[in-house]
Amino acid sequence: MLKDKTLLITGGTGSFGNAVLNRFLKTEIKEIRIFSRDEKKQEDMRIKYKNDKLKFYIGDVRDFNSINSAMRGVDFVFSAAALKQVPSCEFFPVEAVKTNILGTDNTLKAAIENGVEKVVVLSTDKAVYPINAMGMSKGLMEKVAVAKSRTIEEGGTTICCTRYGNVMASRGSVIPLFAKQMKEGAPITITDPDMTRFMMSLDDAVDLVMYAFEHGKQGDLFVQKSPASTIKMLADVMKKIFQSDNEVKIIGTRHGEKKYETLVTREEMQKAENLQNYYRIPADNRDLNYQKYFTQGKEIPELIGDYNSYNTHQLNEKELEELLLKLPFIKEEING
Repeated sequence: MLKDKTLLITGGTGSFGNAVLNRFLKTEIKEIRIFSRDEKKQEDMRIKYKNDKLKFYIGDVRDFNSINSAMRGVDFVFSAAALKQVPSCEFFPVEAVKTNILGTDNTLKAAIENGVEKVVVLSTDKAVYPINAMGMSKGLMEKVAVAKSRTIEEGGTTICCTRYGNVMASRGSVIPLFAKQMKEGAPITITDPDMTRFMMSLDDAVDLVMYAFEHGKQGDLFVQKSPASTIKMLADVMKKIFQSDNEVKIIGTRHGEKKYETLVTREEMQKAENLQNYYRIPADNRDLNYQKYFTQGKEIPELIGDYNSYNTHQLNEKELEELLLKLPFIKEEING
């Protein structure tokens, strides 16, 4: 599908953008455009990859003109630009709105105006039952994407979403933090030992986006089924891997953190399509004239529970260790 095509990645200097480059630069794709506002990270990527297929665009999704200019001649878009650190979004919620909601709206508008074939918007488990500004902004971002998809005529730009949990060893995540603390001999800081989080790799994240890219219809949202682990088990297994005897220090939950994360709400589970490794949640494409759809009440189906990091498969120590040892970051830390 990508042969001789041009792909644009917003927020492309992040962990996801790098994973996409590692996957696709050696394919027959014509061009990959990295759109971001961080010139230092773009320069680092330019030096690292040294590939003529890679093009860099300085800009900000908050500025429609800059994203619209970068969108010309693009076939596909992966919309990954976001403010995603929970504590910082708690203190600067309006900034989260500007990037995650309005920035995504600018991206979708530019894609539609430039005749892009397909856009995949990246969301997060924190958008589900949100209690923090980051999750709330991502939840509204999903609503913006679905609402935009309803306005597109047949044959126009297809817009779909993905939603996934913690990406192991991504920038700003807990695995690099634990590794750094162990190397420095500092205490390993745990917020809540019983806190559970989904565990998926960057490759899993790219696989999910590609699944949505290949199979997504207008307004679809895709979720990958993922295992989970407690934060304490993660710290214990990392101590074993790095042969560390660092003290573990419990510091309490940070601003806006949950005990566990949810990937699919109980309401979404009522209509979710089970696709073996994924859930597909189709858009609700009724219009506001509800009388066209219901003349009388209908029986509510038996309630299915939500899909969360507490009721998904819980990794044991051996499974988690095997998962961690597959990560390039862990391999580099062990060997470096």
